[in-house]
Amino acid sequence: MPIVDIDGIPTRYETLGSGPPILMFSPGGFNATLDNWSSLGVYARTKPLEHLSRRYTCIVFDRRETGQSGGRVERITWAHYVAQGKGLLDHLAIERAHLMGGCLGCSSVLAFGVAYPQTVLSMILYWPAGGAKYRLSSQQRFAVHLAFVQECGLEKVVALAVESGKSFSADPRCGPWAVTIRSDPAFARAYAAQDLDRYKLIVAGMSRHLFDRDTVPGAEPEDLLALRIPALIIPGNDDSHATSAARYIAECLPLGEYWDVAVAEQTEARTRDRLLEFVGAA
Repeated sequence: MPIVDIDGIPTRYETLGSGPPILMFSPGGFNATLDNWSSLGVYARTKPLEHLSRRYTCIVFDRRETGQSGGRVERITWAHYVAQGKGLLDHLAIERAHLMGGCLGCSSVLAFGVAYPQTVLSMILYWPAGGAKYRLSSQQRFAVHLAFVQECGLEKVVALAVESGKSFSADPRCGPWAVTIRSDPAFARAYAAQDLDRYKLIVAGMSRHLFDRDTVPGAEPEDLLALRIPALIIPGNDDSHATSAARYIAECLPLGEYWDVAVAEQTEARTRDRLLEFVGAA
């Protein structure tokens, strides 16, 4: 698969199918690889990538700090994730595209829509991550990492990330840069040698910014209320994808369509038909 440099960060991506473009922000929290569209949970069951790529050009990619994409130690905000997606569209010379997000990728889609509304044809928000339990568990993940850093130091973080082979989602002690540590020895050396106190401030700031509410993070409600972009919201119903989170988005987006179908009834055929109907009409 091709890899392109976006603002100094290698980004692994793939294009599938032909037709109008859909930029797809991967599900999977802090393991948001392009493969998740075909292998993870509900997406493996309903196969949205397989069905959409029969009529559209689907652009999938590893989010920065995941998969084969690179990373950089900085206080990552939603704007950083948006910049990766916009940079990929610019690289492909695409001026306007549909956007689709799964899980935490929905927050990036919302932030993208606010930042570049003229670029976005429509938004599909599939099982948006959010809710009180999700905020608490996400902040706890950062707290566990910071506690490990405080007790053991950054060299131990590098050793654990390399030995365990796990992501930040699977083992919070490894931190948000675990995958990049494993894939890039030069990055790992620089990571271990950086100033500890500055690093702790970066991580604390990330946690506070990325997971600052019990609804869906990524964009302010006032900005969403001003958007005039067609959107389809497909609700989840578990501790990471609260139904209230999907309802919140529907309430904030003037052109939002809430698909009021229980998770058990979101079959492959029904989901396929709803997705194709929505994108085709947008």
